[in-house]
Amino acid sequence: MNSITVQAYAKVNLSLDITGSRDGYHTIDSVVASVGLCDEIRAVRRGDGRVNVVMRGGCEDIPPEHNNAVKAARGYVEAFATSGADIEVVKRIPVGAGLGGSSADVAGVLNAMSALYGGDYAAVKAVADSIGSDCGYMLRGGFARISGRGDRVSPVATDLKLHLLLVLPPQGVSTAGCYALSDAYPERRHTSEAVSKAICAGQLHELGRVLSNGLYPAAVLLNGDVRRAAEELLSLAPLGVNMTGSGSGVFALFADARSRDDALKNYGGEFRAIAVDTVIPERYV
Repeated sequence: MNSITVQAYAKVNLSLDITGSRDGYHTIDSVVASVGLCDEIRAVRRGDGRVNVVMRGGCEDIPPEHNNAVKAARGYVEAFATSGADIEVVKRIPVGAGLGGSSADVAGVLNAMSALYGGDYAAVKAVADSIGSDCGYMLRGGFARISGRGDRVSPVATDLKLHLLLVLPPQGVSTAGCYALSDAYPERRHTSEAVSKAICAGQLHELGRVLSNGLYPAAVLLNGDVRRAAEELLSLAPLGVNMTGSGSGVFALFADARSRDDALKNYGGEFRAIAVDTVIPERYV
């Protein structure tokens, strides 16, 4: 195989419990799921060991030394002593929304390189974990419970498909700032265990009831649009509403696709709204 195109899927946090700190970073317990928003990663073999990464559709101004897609490609070449690749990242995941777009690109690049050259999952995940906290999860995605700094991944076995309405305020929330402020404004509920049980039992109404995010109280102080987005979604009578990541994206859970699609038609808020479903990505490593 000389070339490959892979999809790098976004994620949502169905729960996000702040559990403490380790080595200067917050530790978490979070149930996450892949959703049908994706960046596209195209990779072509090189023969000289070099890496060339081109961004399309966003993030073109990120310097290579700060570009996680570049770090992933270089990390793979170093770890596996391969001959390099020309890589194109086509951005479609909204930036700054808590959907894990940068981590998805890390995983997409590593999956593309693995498809071209092969690679042991544990070793590829080690490269992903060295770049970002949830990058290792993104390699395979799907429903999972992640803990520690997001590097410990436990898949959640389910055939459930969730139908979500995602609302995207135009301004993001600083992840570092949000975590720092969460120490002073914590969310007291820890619901990851309850969320995991509801998913495994297929109990959508219970899942809607226990959605939570430990960063929400801090996020709404940093960006008032997060609260407005949540209030707009609550007015549509969903099963539940939650912020994903550190925001600013907020989603509502509905019992079925028709209810979700009706809610999208009736949404009269000021923000961009997108209908998404959870997905199980293809495995490459």
